[in-house]
Amino acid sequence: MIELLFVACLATAPDQCQERSLIFTDVSPMQCLMGAQPELAKWTASHPNQEIKSWRCQTVSFAERDA
Repeated sequence: MIELLFVACLATAPDQCQERSLIFTDVSPMQCLMGAQPELAKWTASHPNQEIKSWRCQTVSFAERDA
């Protein structure tokens, strides 16, 4: 599994940010990198008061997620 991890901040308060993620089960890390911007654009369209500050793709580690 690949995780698209991103930081979203309130447009009106750019110092109020949260880490968010989208999980993909059927893509490679390269496909995640190539498809991230359209996915983030969709997310931003449904969250108009949020701005994305940074993002990255990474392999999901279940050991870290369960801790």
